[in-house]
Amino acid sequence: MSNKGPIDIAREIVEIGKKKAHLPASSTAILSILAGIYIAIAGQAMITVTHDAAGSVGTGLARLLGGSVFSLGLILVVLAGAELFTGNSLMVVGWLERKLNLKALAKNWSIVYIGNLIGSILIVYLVFFSGIWMINGGAVGKYALSIAVSKANLGFWSALVRGIGANWLVCVAIWLSISGRTTRDKILGIYFPITAFVLLGFEHSIANMFFLPMGLLLKGALSVPGASSLTLSTAIFNNIIPVTIGNIIGGVLFVAVPYWMVYLKNHNKQQVLLKPELVKRAA
Repeated sequence: MSNKGPIDIAREIVEIGKKKAHLPASSTAILSILAGIYIAIAGQAMITVTHDAAGSVGTGLARLLGGSVFSLGLILVVLAGAELFTGNSLMVVGWLERKLNLKALAKNWSIVYIGNLIGSILIVYLVFFSGIWMINGGAVGKYALSIAVSKANLGFWSALVRGIGANWLVCVAIWLSISGRTTRDKILGIYFPITAFVLLGFEHSIANMFFLPMGLLLKGALSVPGASSLTLSTAIFNNIIPVTIGNIIGGVLFVAVPYWMVYLKNHNKQQVLLKPELVKRAA
C-alpha cells in the first residue's frame, strides 16, 4: 500500500488538530510533560554522544551524528504519543478550516508549552543529580555548559531566524510521518528533517528548555569560557523568547499556511466548481 498523498495528509492534520483541541486539559498536560521528557532525553543523548566527537571525525560529521541521535526525541513524541508545542503549530490548519477556534488553539498551546517546560526541567534535575554529566571526567558536563553559553549569547534576530528554520523542519518531519503507514515509514520521515535542523544549527525552543537550565545548574559546578554570561535573563531574552517566536513563524507561515492554501483552500474551491449541479447550470 502506497503512502498517503499531500491532500490526505492535510485532511488528517485537520482531524488531529480537532482531537487535540477537544482533549481534556489534564490529558493534554500529561502528554505535554512526556513530550518535554522525550525531547530532553534526546538532547542529553546527543550531548553524551557528541561531546568529544568533533576532534575525531570533524565538526560536520559530529553535527550529523548529533542530529541522528536527537531525532529520537520526535520519534518518541510521534510514535509513543505526546504533545509537543512546536509540532502543534500544525493545528493552525484546523483553525484555517474552521474546525477549531482561536480560544481552543491558544489553550492547547499554553498548556503544552508549560507542560513541555516541566518535562524538560524534570530531566535536567535527573541528569544533574544522577551525575551523568560527570562521564569522561566531567567532559560531558563541560560540553553541555558550553552549548548553553553559546545559546544564551545569540543575538535576538539570529535566534529568531534559527527558530524559524528549526520548526519549519520539525513540522515537515511531522507532515512526512503522517504520510507513512508503517512504523518504519514514520521513523524515516522524521529522521532526515530533524537531523538536518540539528546539523544546520537551528534553534528549538523546547530542546532549549533542557539545554539552558542544564547549563545554569552546571555553571555552579564547572567552568568554561564565557560561562559568566549565562544567566536566567540571557537564557530567556536572548534565546527562549526569540526562538519561540521563530518556531511559531516557521511552523505556521512556512508549513501550515502554504500547505492549507495549496491542498485544502484551493482544492475545496475546485470541488465546489466541479459539483454536477453547478456544471449543469454553467452549460
